[in-house]
Amino acid sequence: MRRSLLAAAGLGLALTAVLPAQAASTVPAVPAPQLTETSAPPVATPYPDTAVAREQVAQAFALAQRTHRKVLLDFGGNWCPDCKMLGGIFALPDAARWLDSQFVVVPVNVGRINTNLDLAARYGVTIKAVPTVIIVTPDGHALNGDGSTALGNARSMSPQAVLDLISSWNKRG
Repeated sequence: MRRSLLAAAGLGLALTAVLPAQAASTVPAVPAPQLTETSAPPVATPYPDTAVAREQVAQAFALAQRTHRKVLLDFGGNWCPDCKMLGGIFALPDAARWLDSQFVVVPVNVGRINTNLDLAARYGVTIKAVPTVIIVTPDGHALNGDGSTALGNARSMSPQAVLDLISSWNKRG
């Protein structure tokens, strides 16, 4: 009997040691939906004022940790045609639902590529062009630093191609 209790107690300790790691994992990567839209209208002003970026990023990571989603940091400017197009793709209903299920999306205004650049540098990315998109785990690990500028030609990409690329980055972690 005593041996069974000790074994059960040991099993209980082993299970509690496993539970925090499981709780810290992220939402399983779900493939991007198949969109019916072949284009999207651009969004006139996809980025909020530059002054709110730090607070929005901090809030996004707090929410990501609670909901076990990753953070999608979208660095750009309201003057940028590709950024406006990316905002339009993100606003498509099926795209928005999928993005929200997988990520906490944060549009970060970089002005004329002269502000909030340190927010990307935290993840090893130097912004030289926009849009720059970084997928980050809730604990701060960038998954696509190597391809963060790949959406820089969003005007020439289909909405499906944009989501498929983001989906491929999402599968990395």
